[in-house]
Amino acid sequence: MKKVALYFGSFNPIHIGHLALANYLAEYGGFDEVRFVVSPHNPLKEESDLMEDTFRLEMVSRSIAGYSKFTVSDIEFRLEKPSYTYLTLRRFSEIEPAVQFSVVMGGDNLALFERWRESEWIAKNYRLAVYPRPGSSLEVPKQWKQSVDLYDEAPMLEVSSTFIRNSIKEGKDVRFFLPEPVREMMKEMKF
Repeated sequence: MKKVALYFGSFNPIHIGHLALANYLAEYGGFDEVRFVVSPHNPLKEESDLMEDTFRLEMVSRSIAGYSKFTVSDIEFRLEKPSYTYLTLRRFSEIEPAVQFSVVMGGDNLALFERWRESEWIAKNYRLAVYPRPGSSLEVPKQWKQSVDLYDEAPMLEVSSTFIRNSIKEGKDVRFFLPEPVREMMKEMKF
């Protein structure tokens, strides 16, 4: 059975931290594919600072081009908003019933997982691929233990899309935090 890690995010913008983690999961996590699922709007986050959906999708597409274990999905663009992970998972499973999907999440999200809509259903039907995040614990709550695969040796880069956006607004040169195609796109956009 094909194993696919679903890496949900706004990727606003995608950066080296996202790519390093995905690369680790593809090469060391036992996954056949890591699929970047670009989210139009995370219900637990503010929407105000989001770059346009198709622009973020294009940034991801250009960033992962040429690496066969990475793909990108715009499935949530066609689902009801705000997008809830359980609905996206149901749709993926309808389209690809023979695939074993895992949900990629940081330790910080695992701590909030009980707040997700249908978290128990997700944990019952899918694996949770949990990686370390700065300032968060990798202690797995008892109710999720049977569903969690810990990737505690995954690289932990303290970089965020918010940091990158703020740095660019402040006129900082953050070229080494971004893949070249993203830098070029943001330059063209005069971000």
